Amino acid sequence: MKRILLACGSGIVTSTIARAKLEKHLNENGYAGKYKIEQCRVSEVPQKSSQYDFCVATSMKPQGVSCPYIRGTAFLTGIGIEETMEEIYKLMDL
Repeated sequence: MKRILLACGSGIVTSTIARAKLEKHLNENGYAGKYKIEQCRVSEVPQKSSQYDFCVATSMKPQGVSCPYIRGTAFLTGIGIEETMEEIYKLMDL
């Protein structure tokens, strides 16, 4: 079971949008039931990241992140979604 930390500025709005799209892609590609996602504020990422397999955030990477970090702005813009998902699939398969 992969633990994914999903972050945005407030931990609510854009991370909820990104979560729906991330879950859709993961589930459609055979990862249903193989992950858990927790949403948080990006300011919480450094203290929480050691407990997660990777982090996806809709903002810039904060200092002190101790797990792999993926910039998730593609979930909001639609630009570069394939490349972003390829990074995520690689981490899911580790």
